[in-house]
Amino acid sequence: MYRRILLAILLAVAVTGAALGIPLGITGSELVGSYAREDLATRVSRIAKSLDNRVSEGEPIDLERVRILVPEDGYLWVRAPDGDTIYTSGTKSTDEPITEEASLSSTGIVRLSIPSGPLRTTQTQVTVAVLLLAVLSIATGMVVAGMTARRLARPLRNISVRAAKLGAGDFRAHADRYDVRELDMVADALDTSAEALSALIRRERQFVGDVSHQLRSRLTAIQLRLDALTNHRDPEVAEDASAAQEQADQLTAVLDELLAAARAAREAGAEPVDLTAELRAIAGEWRRILNVDARTLKVRVAKGLIARVTPARLREVVGVLLDNARIHGSGTVTMSTRGGDSDGSVVITVSDNGPGVPDALVPHIFDRGVSGAGSTGVGLALARALVEADGGRLELSTQRPATFSVFLLVPKSTDLSSLQLTSASSPR
Repeated sequence: MYRRILLAILLAVAVTGAALGIPLGITGSELVGSYAREDLATRVSRIAKSLDNRVSEGEPIDLERVRILVPEDGYLWVRAPDGDTIYTSGTKSTDEPITEEASLSSTGIVRLSIPSGPLRTTQTQVTVAVLLLAVLSIATGMVVAGMTARRLARPLRNISVRAAKLGAGDFRAHADRYDVRELDMVADALDTSAEALSALIRRERQFVGDVSHQLRSRLTAIQLRLDALTNHRDPEVAEDASAAQEQADQLTAVLDELLAAARAAREAGAEPVDLTAELRAIAGEWRRILNVDARTLKVRVAKGLIARVTPARLREVVGVLLDNARIHGSGTVTMSTRGGDSDGSVVITVSDNGPGVPDALVPHIFDRGVSGAGSTGVGLALARALVEADGGRLELSTQRPATFSVFLLVPKSTDLSSLQLTSASSPR
């Protein structure tokens, strides 16, 4: 895109420069020649008029009186009215001169000529000057074209990256705008689409969770009743109960498979990640940001922790939690990890020494648009959506001080074959 915009602008500037520069150079050269001929004609006319006055008064022709009207390199030739007497002044040019003449009385002639060489030199200089101006305008156009191409290409690349992130499940709105109406409209549309997709996915996940919970509860109740009927004294009833229980078991298995398939599709981008290296890289970026506000970041990351997660989503989630601690908290921010929970998950916690979460805000802390300090109220809702997209969950584990816990799935043994663990130093 950058190259196309640059070439299009350069082509337009080059065509314009050529279309204007060449005719201007030719016109300038012609104007110089025309001005020189008009000046020469004016001079010879004034000389003829002065000499005519002297002849009419009966005085002899004296070229010294009109010498001031003859150019330094000019040659004046005068034929007296008697037709025989010739007067000359100056040096006659050897090359093809430029000549103008005027009539003197009845048969007299005044002829004034100058060399053509200096005129051609001046014409060449004017033409070169015009062409140089055209080249300068093209060079200026190249600079402007480069700046314009960068100004247009950079937003397009940013929008392309945002669209790719949106497809990968990153629904966070961006405040970047580019002072280009059409590009800003696209950015607004992406933000609106991200918010709509986030809400849609969240509703679908809630619906799937509610449906699965209700179906499992009903199936469990049915299985308990059928289990009792299998011991009925009537053989026929016991046989039908066993058949029904088998169907209920199959339905439970089908439900589990459907939920597993939905979860696998949702976690398509997740992969085994070495949390030690990933979290320390994130901490390195955020430590500089917190240092600007005279805040410190303490990192306690255990070695050997592996989680199944999308790296881009992990960076966004942890970034949201650290930014939330920076804006709403105070003191030292602590990021730590632990593993081996009862559900087999890996946990990342982020906390600070601030006043914590207000009581009224706790039930709605993850609701979109809810904020206790005038912010957008999008960050935590987005973070929870991103964590859930990888099959994990995000919770407010402690109200005071505010502590958020990210529960991530532990990868299966078959997922670890391609994971390259990096050697890490001891936890800080």
